Amino acid sequence: MKRESVDWEANLFAKSTNMSRIGKKPVLLPKDVVVTIGDAQLLVKGPKGELTLPNHPQVRYEQVEDEKKGPILNVTVVDESSDKAIWGTMRSHANNMVHGVTAGWQKTLELNGVGFKMNVAGKNLKLSLGFSHDIDYAIPEGINADIQGNKLTIAGIDKELVGKVASEIRSLKKPEPYKGKGFKYDDEVIRRKAGKAAKSE
Repeated sequence: MKRESVDWEANLFAKSTNMSRIGKKPVLLPKDVVVTIGDAQLLVKGPKGELTLPNHPQVRYEQVEDEKKGPILNVTVVDESSDKAIWGTMRSHANNMVHGVTAGWQKTLELNGVGFKMNVAGKNLKLSLGFSHDIDYAIPEGINADIQGNKLTIAGIDKELVGKVASEIRSLKKPEPYKGKGFKYDDEVIRRKAGKAAKSE
């Protein structure tokens, strides 16, 4: 049976010129969200606050009314074939902003270790992590820190800032692999190592 020849180069080119699957999805706008498309930035206002995103020269925004979905924000690019990466990225940023000003973002860290302590004092997070001195971490503007037992919840409307703060706090005392002491994300699984076995006499 004769097998048809395949033009792999043409196939790859066709795939590379497909539209961005993320970029072409519209951003749904709840009724309590106001979007302002400016010359220099995109402004999103909601119940929890407001966020801005600097405009990219290759990206365009358009707010329209969809008969079924209601108000939506469409994200397009100048060249769909070469701007796929920035298309998807900017659409994701816009969607994250809408989610942030309505529901907000949060990350939860778990602190494990005998004698390890943490508490919030004003705009500082005071940490006792087994070092010779306590650590004062300045909580950035727009971030709330809440402690329940050994769990620390970082919350805010800016997804990138929430993730950055959680990552910085975790880096102060990363979980070690033997007893798991230190900060870990609540859904993080620490791969444990077996301790050295005692020598038999």
